[in-house]
Amino acid sequence: MLPLVFIDVDGTLVGSSGAPTEVVWASAQRAVGRGQHLALATARPAFGLTWDWARRLDPDGWHLFQSGTSLVHTGTDAVHHTPLPAGAIVALIATALERDWVLELYADRDLVVDSDAPLAVAHAALLGIEHRRRRLDGLAGEVVRAQLVVPVVAAAAARGAAPPGTVGHSATSPAMAGAAFVSITAAGTTKASGVARLAALAGVDLAEVAMVGDGNNDALALAAVGHGIAMANAEPEARAAARHRVGDVADDGLAEALALSATLGPVEGA
Repeated sequence: MLPLVFIDVDGTLVGSSGAPTEVVWASAQRAVGRGQHLALATARPAFGLTWDWARRLDPDGWHLFQSGTSLVHTGTDAVHHTPLPAGAIVALIATALERDWVLELYADRDLVVDSDAPLAVAHAALLGIEHRRRRLDGLAGEVVRAQLVVPVVAAAAARGAAPPGTVGHSATSPAMAGAAFVSITAAGTTKASGVARLAALAGVDLAEVAMVGDGNNDALALAAVGHGIAMANAEPEARAAARHRVGDVADDGLAEALALSATLGPVEGA
């Protein structure tokens, strides 16, 4: 049995309904009951619906938010974060204006977006928060991540717009078809680096860790752990990086992944 399992949100924990199914919650409860620790590993922030789900999975443990830039403890609200370089923010604002892309800036527990575009409004609903247009200089805290919310056909271009000193990774959500969420984080800060840090905090070797995901932004983490598990709906990069594959999110593939994790052991050389 693997002691630690990381779980992506969009396309893994939740599908087109925008919420985990009762089948998934039941499988998570069984995993916790047999002694496994479940932690989110998501590009989403630590508020709204995502925070509620993190607390339900583990109300007193570390979870990985914002593509590895923001690690938050549900019991103590303790935070470890990596800020985005200030120069990158200036460059991204210029790029978003030039290309008419929605730009969101995130602190550990806050979000600003200076747009009323349909993608901005729909994304707030996906997160389970009220859409409020706010100036980009009004963020409560350091900027740990920027996100470009673009049509899915523009995902590659948005990833390529990551300024020097940063890296761009994209994700999609079955609950917001046609949109891509391109996270811009400080270079070297990814879900993979966050997974490694949280595993160390938990005292678990990466060889004994599973990561379940589906997105481009999950690929490095899927490759870094002993047991990367890709959903059937995974993007090509995620499928290529994973050791195992399970069913589609629409078929509760996460429940299959959690059951699988109970049968696996450490991987030599991971």
